Amino acid sequence: MSRRPPFVIVTPALADARNGNWQTARRWAGMLSTQFRPSLCRQWTDAATNPPCELMIALHARRSAASIAAWAATGKPLVVVLTGTDLYRDIADDADAQRSLALADRLVVLQERGPLALPAEYRHKAVVCFQSTPARRAQPKTDRHLRLLAVGHLRQEKAPATYFDLARKVAGDPGIFLDHIGGPLDPALGEEAAALAASLVRYRWLGSLPHEAVRRRIGRAHLLVHPSWMEGGAHVVMEAVRSGTAVLASRVDGNVGMLGDDYAGYFSPGDVDQLAALVRRCRADPAFMALLLAQGERRSPLFSPEREQATLLQLVTQLIGQQQ
Repeated sequence: MSRRPPFVIVTPALADARNGNWQTARRWAGMLSTQFRPSLCRQWTDAATNPPCELMIALHARRSAASIAAWAATGKPLVVVLTGTDLYRDIADDADAQRSLALADRLVVLQERGPLALPAEYRHKAVVCFQSTPARRAQPKTDRHLRLLAVGHLRQEKAPATYFDLARKVAGDPGIFLDHIGGPLDPALGEEAAALAASLVRYRWLGSLPHEAVRRRIGRAHLLVHPSWMEGGAHVVMEAVRSGTAVLASRVDGNVGMLGDDYAGYFSPGDVDQLAALVRRCRADPAFMALLLAQGERRSPLFSPEREQATLLQLVTQLIGQQQ
């Protein structure tokens, strides 16, 4: 390709959000800049007021619906990236999200079970693109105690209440420590986290932290606990896998699509008794912890930057090439 065609990534969240959408948009812009000229914006309105572009990648079928509809009028290629709330809630009953599915040339899902959530008539548009992060050397971890970590802004979809209940459930075990990272998007959940931290010495709510600080804490933890009710393909899950940290996750499609059908560290969503039993097994049974780490290591190549970049370059090159 003799030139670097311009394209736009529309993301409802920019750098100040510190969430998965922003991490995805920033990373993809960097990966695609080797052959294309990306720009990022929160909203695209029309060709007259926005820089000329040859393709749009829009994150979130519902929240970016206005930009998607405006772009469709140009007749140029359109990629819609589906989040967990898109796949497992909005496309079932939200007219804007449903229209985005119809308008898109390709529908990107972030884990291998994502296409199953699409209406049958749109599955031919699906492209699975696992997100990625560089691998990090596994950190030495003490055997004197077990440190758990949950990462996710405090909102209902991330099921922080399950983690709160876990903290209460294991409060009598002096060898289990729980850290919790995430800003209080739901103020009531923030108040509950603060009250819990004040009452339980081994539970710490750390609030929102910069991404690099989160990565360091993931690497130092023994277990990442990811109890979400719904997921599109969580950054923190693949960051844990690529850091040599075992994962305990709710058995929802977004997590199974990341970790695989046979992963041993699942619990039923919201079932704190199952989760606590897994935590205690990890503490008491080194062989079980080793199994979780080995299973994660087998999935790790799926989350390599080289694989993600190759998927994106093939997708964008194909779509731009079709209109030239």
